[in-house]
Amino acid sequence: MSAESAAPQVLPRPAVRGRLSPASLRRPRWTPVAPVLATVLVLCAPVPTGDVAAPGGVTFADGASVLLVAWCGVRLLRGRGGPLTPLGALVFGAPTVAFAVATAASADPSVSLPGFLRSLQIFVLVPLAVLLVLRDARDFRLLCGALVLLALVQGGVGVVQNVTGTGASFGGQTIRAVGTFGPLDVMGMATVVSYGLVAAVALGLGARERTPRGLRAAALCAAAALVVPLILSYSRGAWIATAAACTVVLFLSGARRAVLVLAALTAGAVVMIGGFGVGSAQVGERFASITDVSSAPDRSVDDRYSLWSAATAMWRDEPATGVGPKNFASHRDSHAPLGLSSGSDTEGAGHGFQREPLLSPHNMYLLLLSEQGLIGLTAVAGGWVALLVVGVRRHREARSAGARDCGLAAVGLLVWQTVDFLYADIGGPSTVLTAVALGMAAWWALCPSPAVDDEAAAR
Repeated sequence: MSAESAAPQVLPRPAVRGRLSPASLRRPRWTPVAPVLATVLVLCAPVPTGDVAAPGGVTFADGASVLLVAWCGVRLLRGRGGPLTPLGALVFGAPTVAFAVATAASADPSVSLPGFLRSLQIFVLVPLAVLLVLRDARDFRLLCGALVLLALVQGGVGVVQNVTGTGASFGGQTIRAVGTFGPLDVMGMATVVSYGLVAAVALGLGARERTPRGLRAAALCAAAALVVPLILSYSRGAWIATAAACTVVLFLSGARRAVLVLAALTAGAVVMIGGFGVGSAQVGERFASITDVSSAPDRSVDDRYSLWSAATAMWRDEPATGVGPKNFASHRDSHAPLGLSSGSDTEGAGHGFQREPLLSPHNMYLLLLSEQGLIGLTAVAGGWVALLVVGVRRHREARSAGARDCGLAAVGLLVWQTVDFLYADIGGPSTVLTAVALGMAAWWALCPSPAVDDEAAAR
């Protein structure tokens, strides 16, 4: 026998599903999703004074979202990231066409162009980038963890503001928790905390059997802790949206569990507020003001209904394409009731007194209807409905596939956003986080195998 024939033959090692390649072992697993994590965590940084108020101002979060879209483009050029499904092409393609049509039909397209770019950023480009960058359920959970971390940071700052009296002005006292967003974006912290709370509840209730009990307990403890800054934000829309989203998450995780948890929470709220009077004065007054439009102490509700009336009047004038993106403010006075105030007073949290003009209807659906007509509203809201229906269906299919927590988080975040848009619209640094949440919902509904936990070797 020759030496060559006696030498042991080296056979190629068979590929093992889920095993990391040597190239991937040389870099952290989170490297491909780093841009989307950075887009979330950059919101921990304080917002520079005047960023929110400045027309067309670009924030750190906007810059991070641009890098995220560019990173996604590079990955696509390198052949990483699969093609969109027909439903995905419709969900993202229809709004793009609708935004372009509304801008072209505007009385002054040059004025509407910034609105077109902003709508494209929030409802198409950033969500699509998140969809294409996320590879599997582990990436999704990592992003959920970033949301919870951001919420804990901002919520902690908000609680300190309330305790020390250094928050935004509310009822003559500087006690409103706004985090680092300042009084010019009072919904910023409430949005961040709500996202983190919904994600934490989903991770805690949908954890897999092999998930350490400590992680599940930590997620549920984080959710409980985030209730405090959410209440101290005094944001009625965020309260309602969070209650709706968490209720949906509870029932998707199990009807029996949902009934028991809701009964316990109701009993706890009655004891804390009714028995001990914890926050009963401010919180009770805030809840009562939701349906009271005639009381002088809370003029904001009356103003909001007046803005809604102005938005519907604009739509009646231009039912198909609306008055054009970014044109609500210029048409407001000619359509609003005489009782509409000129602006809202803001103060505190490091800012002096400032009167902010009312430039939007504080209702995303009415904003789309007034500025982009039935074409824009149908294209955008129709896509959200499709994502919600497919997401719920996929959650039912994935109950035994190891990704129930991802389904709960995706559906919960989308429910929160669609409900909150009844009381708010896009604006401020936290708007980029809205785009990320929409992208997470799109990933769950549109990716080929959302329940796969193995490493996607081809990507």
